[in-house]
Amino acid sequence: MNARETRPNLYCVEIRTNRWDTMVQWYRQTLGLRVLVRVVEDGYALIEAGETRIALLSREQITEPNSRWSLGFEVDNLTKLVLQLEAARTEFHAPRRHEEGFNEILTADPDGNVIRLFSWPDAR
Repeated sequence: MNARETRPNLYCVEIRTNRWDTMVQWYRQTLGLRVLVRVVEDGYALIEAGETRIALLSREQITEPNSRWSLGFEVDNLTKLVLQLEAARTEFHAPRRHEEGFNEILTADPDGNVIRLFSWPDAR
């Protein structure tokens, strides 16, 4: 029996938004993630984020962003990502070295959900 058979595997994180098209474009263009499924008439997009996916769901009524959670993305090149964020005119906190040894940038998607982008130094 493998580990997947004995414990849950996180398939996707669902984000409800009333700015669906803007959110799909931001995750695709700014972060460079691949859209696996996009059904415009249903307001549904499934975006590949490594082993997990992000499902963007169009909804009229949404709540405010919640500071209790964030999406964390490991990236190979933070310098390149800074250029992407600047090109997209996305505000972000300057890269910093975290006490655990990785470098990180904090930003937010168009709905204000916290996005943590991090990379490990070459020598882990």
